[in-house]
Amino acid sequence: MEFAEGAPCWADAALPDVEAGKRFYGDLFGWTFDEGAGAEYGYYTQAYTQAYSDGRTVAALAPDRDGRTPTGWTVHFKARDAETVASAVQDSGGRLLVEPLSIGPFGTMTLAADPEGTVFGLWQAGTHSGFETRGEPGTFRRAELRAHDMTAVAPFYASVLGHGAADLLISGATWDVPARFLVHFAVTDCEATAEAATRLGGRVKEEPFDTPYGRVAVLTDNQGAAFAVHQG
Repeated sequence: MEFAEGAPCWADAALPDVEAGKRFYGDLFGWTFDEGAGAEYGYYTQAYTQAYSDGRTVAALAPDRDGRTPTGWTVHFKARDAETVASAVQDSGGRLLVEPLSIGPFGTMTLAADPEGTVFGLWQAGTHSGFETRGEPGTFRRAELRAHDMTAVAPFYASVLGHGAADLLISGATWDVPARFLVHFAVTDCEATAEAATRLGGRVKEEPFDTPYGRVAVLTDNQGAAFAVHQG
């Protein structure tokens, strides 16, 4: 799958217990998983586990590296040149959490934070280009940034992501919760998926509601990682 510069191209979840995550998302979305890889490249001390839908890569579950990584989903945006985009992050008022780092033959990753502190990733593809499918049930649908000050962060992402920022939905967040990205996964039935998530040990943070883009519910998994499901 081809991605425009700055477009969302990958998503992964940092979890305290990857095996528990595999059970949750495997049951919820029908994902299957590989045996994991990546520890040999120095960033993860345990295997980085890719998820598949109908044999195509759709996401990954990552172990909490040091006990301090917040549990949750991270959206990664395509960068043809990670060094150049990392410089743009700093020049535009953001900061780098992980400098551009080669992950063997797979590509180069960078973790950054925007002016409000919201974490996101940059991915310069090697052999791993990102999602092999998206928009189908159980796969990535879109990235939503819930920001406290949309007028402050919108120019940041326009500068850093360029035209790819057009794929980003920016909405307002209440000041009593941290600004964050929400990964939206496509589903055929929001209500049924919310009920299934609850049975699997997750919870419903926002009951299904209608938007101009379709019906959405905000959920957490069985370890507290927030994500959205998107019908329509």
